[in-house]
Amino acid sequence: MRLDHLSFAATPDGLASTAQRIGEMLGKEFIDGGVHPRFGTRNMIMPLGGGTYLEVVEVLDHPASDKAPFGQAVRARSAAGGGWLGWVVAVDDIAEVETRLGREAVKGNRHLPTGEELLWQQIGVTSLMDDPQLPFFIKWQSPAEMHPSNGADPDFSLATLEIAGDPQRVSEWLGESVEAPLEDVKVEWVAPNGTPGILAAQFQTPSGLVRI
Repeated sequence: MRLDHLSFAATPDGLASTAQRIGEMLGKEFIDGGVHPRFGTRNMIMPLGGGTYLEVVEVLDHPASDKAPFGQAVRARSAAGGGWLGWVVAVDDIAEVETRLGREAVKGNRHLPTGEELLWQQIGVTSLMDDPQLPFFIKWQSPAEMHPSNGADPDFSLATLEIAGDPQRVSEWLGESVEAPLEDVKVEWVAPNGTPGILAAQFQTPSGLVRI
């Protein structure tokens, strides 16, 4: 189990403007990630050191976005002004997570601008919607060389996550200590004063730490 990526829902001015604004803060441009046809969403991504990446995602005017929990989650967060949607951990055995949570994973795919297709399974988005401090789980099915973190500039990496929540609650959800997937990332836990979830992320850049 390891941290895979962070997801940021586009603000009302749209995907491109949101990604440009965050990219300017970090000093690095996002790249077009493509469309998630099963979820009715699309994203732009920034590969980061340590095998992780940052995505900015927006909902499309597509029937899938009304049915798929991920599309619903993105729509709701963007409608509330946009911002941090959640964090995602990659697992080697999705069946173990399915058994522990008592539900089945769903298939995910992303049509890349290159024409290639990225494939995975994911589980836990509905719980993220109810309790945003909780990550959801992903099991990649495409080859490792297609992972969105590939090609990252090692000078850009996630340094710190600030989460409003309860580490014990998150550990119970993960089925192991919360430190396991976040071993290379510092986590600052804050008692929730309202909705739990990611408050901010700090990124190491050539210009120093940048807080988003």
